[in-house]
Amino acid sequence: MIETALTSFAMFFATIGPIEAAALFATLTANLGRRERNRLALRAVVIASLILVVFTVLGQALLARLGVSLAALQTAGGVILLLIALDMVFARPSSSFRLTPKEGEEAERRDDIAVFPLATPLLAGPGAMSAAILLAAGAGGDPARIAAVLCALGAVMALSLAMLVLAKEMTGLLGVTAERVLMRVFGILLAGIAVQAAFDGLAASGLLRPASTG
Repeated sequence: MIETALTSFAMFFATIGPIEAAALFATLTANLGRRERNRLALRAVVIASLILVVFTVLGQALLARLGVSLAALQTAGGVILLLIALDMVFARPSSSFRLTPKEGEEAERRDDIAVFPLATPLLAGPGAMSAAILLAAGAGGDPARIAAVLCALGAVMALSLAMLVLAKEMTGLLGVTAERVLMRVFGILLAGIAVQAAFDGLAASGLLRPASTG
């Protein structure tokens, strides 16, 4: 259960990206007062949390209705998370968990940025949704392990809220270099988790079989 919680925390932290979210939040709310920033941060985190909880609890059942096997989910989720991990490690400007230029322009024109782009796609993006379903599937229906996944999600979202509330001070304190270092560290961890998930999916599918010795 502890292993599940630690793996879930690392995966959620990497895919939700609290540091990246805080940096963007500080930019988009530069002209707002602290009270308004705190309100937006809380609303965004609550909405994103609800989205990810739904994907954690109901995502596997939805995929089952669509005829998607656990092996396929593990393989596809591993590939998606690996792509995100590579973006994090190499700090690519076209990273899949950042906003596109058009999304950024739209965000700057909106009065309420809590739903878009903060809650989704920044906090509850495709990577985090895939991670939620993958972790829940890996729990194998064990209530204790599902609870561990949800607790890890809650911890990451609480940390995200704290980072958003302190975004202005944190970005000035850490600087770009420290942010990139942390992002690369979690990117490496996520890459390992992603490859293992893909291996598990391929093994469960029966595509990878031990070579015959006789």
